[in-house]
Amino acid sequence: MSAITGVRPTAARAPSERPRRRSGGGAATRLWRASPLTYITLVLTIALSAFPIYWMFVVATRTNAVVGDVPPPLLPGGNLGENVGRLLAARDANFAKGLLNSAIAASAVALSTVFFASLAGFAFAKLRFRGRNALLLVVLATMMVPVQMGIIPLYMIMVRLGWAGELQAVIVPFLVTGFGVFMMRQYASQAVPDELIEAARVDGCSTFRIYWNVVLPALRPAAAVLGLFTFMQTWNEFMWPLAVLNPDNPTVQYSLSQLASAYFNDYTLMFAGTLLSTIPLLIVFFVFGRQIIGGIMEGALKA
Repeated sequence: MSAITGVRPTAARAPSERPRRRSGGGAATRLWRASPLTYITLVLTIALSAFPIYWMFVVATRTNAVVGDVPPPLLPGGNLGENVGRLLAARDANFAKGLLNSAIAASAVALSTVFFASLAGFAFAKLRFRGRNALLLVVLATMMVPVQMGIIPLYMIMVRLGWAGELQAVIVPFLVTGFGVFMMRQYASQAVPDELIEAARVDGCSTFRIYWNVVLPALRPAAAVLGLFTFMQTWNEFMWPLAVLNPDNPTVQYSLSQLASAYFNDYTLMFAGTLLSTIPLLIVFFVFGRQIIGGIMEGALKA
């Protein structure tokens, strides 16, 4: 057959003949391979980060009689149910209502911040209008004002509106943040091509429909990160709820502050409340953490 077709048969490669690898490949593989020092550093970092949470759990399951022992107990006890029952029954703390109020406030602030910040970020990044740069500077200037300087005038506004002691006083002033607007503006300027917006306009889409159907899906990675950070920040907020709320309508951090006394500190009760207040944050992180990381990776691949 080789004589008819005029094609010379290819000699079979000997089993010992293998393609040689480039010398640089081994160096690159060794560069990306973790060393034992890397694993030791990671293990120490995880241990130092997780030990306060573990110690909080240990104290929450013990009694006050053994908390001050030397050496301290390192294994959990069997008093967690009793401590949680005493915590929920404490009238001064009103802990159950504090958990509910914090869940409502943190969810509302996170959703509103993602919506308004992404909408404003899209406008600053992709829309052309007079005074755009000046308005962006005003938004950035709000980030330079410390929160402590705004407590007194903001409290006076809440009193004028009749919102002192009400949950909306914790929600409405933080529906949008300058950091969120700036973050969304920076991400939208890179993740959303101008050609995509022009194509949507040619198809007859309105500006809000372009934002909802084109821009918002592209901003999903940044929106997920901003929503998670905003939820955690609102959940852990203490100073402003302490100033504007009262013990009858607290947030979870306000309730925890009511557990401390000037004469006696029930550490097991305080740590049990801290444990319960930490569980929602861990649940939110574990439920949405993979989606956030996946969205970030998807945005990186598209870029």
